[in-house]
Amino acid sequence: MAYRFGKAFYFLTLFGFVFFLLYFYSAMAESVGYGLNENGSVVDKISKETFFYGMIGLFVILNGLVLLPPKLLETKMHQGLHRIFPLGDVYRDYFLGWFYSFGGILNLSLSMMVFYTHAINNQQEIAANQFSFFFYLIPGLFLIWIVGLFIILVGKFKQIQQHSNKA
Repeated sequence: MAYRFGKAFYFLTLFGFVFFLLYFYSAMAESVGYGLNENGSVVDKISKETFFYGMIGLFVILNGLVLLPPKLLETKMHQGLHRIFPLGDVYRDYFLGWFYSFGGILNLSLSMMVFYTHAINNQQEIAANQFSFFFYLIPGLFLIWIVGLFIILVGKFKQIQQHSNKA
């Protein structure tokens, strides 16, 4: 069940990122500011296309890295993973759910980056200083998810150890 929720969360954040990126790309000026000084004025700028293709490249690379292990497990392409997490194992569901939900967290953080960049460039709509909550939320979520992975792996290793002691 965690696998299905993780996958649903992943695809919702995937569509959210694509929507935010395309919508804000159409609303941006030809040069995009991505850095502010102490006074709140834009310091660093890049072209609109560089920002767009850079975000697409980062999105593809991060999602490819995060989705490789679950896809190898689902398609049974990696026999080692399939042996450790066989069909019907509860930890397989947790493992797959963790990777998809972690991909969702990555997509959520990329969406926040796009939204923050939009806020820097259009400060009359949303002030960039209103994002301080998200600057603490995203690293906190990453930390929680990494701890969750270790908990899943420790539980799986204990299960393997108990199984090998019975044999």
